[in-house]
Amino acid sequence: MDIDSVIQPLQRFGVHLGLDRILNLLANLGNPHHQISVIHVAGTNGKGSVCAYLSSVLTEAGYRTGRYSSPHLVDWTERICLNEQLISSEELSQLFQQVQAAIPPDEQPTQFEVITAAAWLYFAQAKVDVAVVEVGLGGRLDATNVCLEPLVTIITSISREHWQQLGPTIADIAREKAGILKPGCPVVVGQLPPDAENVVRSRALELQCPIFTPQPARQIATGWAEYGGDGEMGRWGDGGMEELPHKSIKYPLPLAGQIQLHNSALALAALEILQQQGWQISEAAIINGMAKTKWPGRMQWASWNNHKLLIDGAHNTAAAQVLRQYVDSLDTVKHKPVNWIIGMFADKDHADIFVALLRPGDRLFLVPILVEPWPGRTSANLDELANLAYNVCPQLSDRQIYPDLFTALETATSTATKDDLIVVCGSLYLVGDFLQRRNRELGVKS
Repeated sequence: MDIDSVIQPLQRFGVHLGLDRILNLLANLGNPHHQISVIHVAGTNGKGSVCAYLSSVLTEAGYRTGRYSSPHLVDWTERICLNEQLISSEELSQLFQQVQAAIPPDEQPTQFEVITAAAWLYFAQAKVDVAVVEVGLGGRLDATNVCLEPLVTIITSISREHWQQLGPTIADIAREKAGILKPGCPVVVGQLPPDAENVVRSRALELQCPIFTPQPARQIATGWAEYGGDGEMGRWGDGGMEELPHKSIKYPLPLAGQIQLHNSALALAALEILQQQGWQISEAAIINGMAKTKWPGRMQWASWNNHKLLIDGAHNTAAAQVLRQYVDSLDTVKHKPVNWIIGMFADKDHADIFVALLRPGDRLFLVPILVEPWPGRTSANLDELANLAYNVCPQLSDRQIYPDLFTALETATSTATKDDLIVVCGSLYLVGDFLQRRNRELGVKS
């Protein structure tokens, strides 16, 4: 059975948040999610890299570790991993057949619910020791939110994203993400805006969840960080904040960007909690696992036409700010213009993303996104984006519209000098399009 022939038709059902369909489907499959120890991770940005750190370290520690993430960049098999190895196309096809056979006759699950059910079934059949599960959208009504007693939950960050489904304010969005908290289960929380922090903390106290707020790690050398030591991890309880001393550890940090000092600290805090629960995770496993962590498409260096370029999803304002911060930290970019190849969906905060990214002298190449993840999401109008970019940054040295990503890349790489930075960003689907074409031309298996 071809994977796309099963999963693609389900796109027509779009995003339809709710737990009834997934719970009915899982019940027909024998409730595989009840057989699995789970780490559940939500957040606007950072949840994917936190899941990648945790999966890598737990695998290195000798545990049979599942990881479920979304979206994929090139192939559906990227979403489900066992011990850092992608599920095979054959295994995924077989799982889809089992899931299809279990769909109640009077219900039609969404595409995301079908792949999520397949992940739970795979992890149960593989008898994983632990599954690291990334929330798809929001939290409270997300199809992953079916685990009753997670080992630990994590909320990495909260900013204005998917407000069409989650609510207009930061507090509304926080309320949805805090929906993954379960009574008495510990939660690790990143640095949140005050409105979001108040919502998450209130919900955690209501459910009597120990809530841990680790300090970011410190960079100690290029590609190395230190977590703990003189920085402490705080835990909120009924009496307010109590400081929890914890051992320091120095570790490699292979993922780029200052934000990884925050994300890696969240992962290490979760690992500390697991250690307290009796999981055997040595310092060597942490160091080696962190070193081996990979998370493609996020501040990833690649090349095209023998020209080095940076690719990153940067699909919301917070992610764009993080990307610009990283770009500004590069020695080769000091006071030099940047070539931006940008494609965005229509439902994004385009002006705020442009404000975060664009500077006087930069060149802008606008392209459409030619892959739609579900009905109702369309690529932004490029003429409107061009006008908006000019209003935001009238000192751009150039802004042009191109019919597709690769036409823009040909122009950018042929007109830029060897030292000029080219960045492809604005959507993970755009990044996935690039990686798929590059892999195909290099003969690399996706």
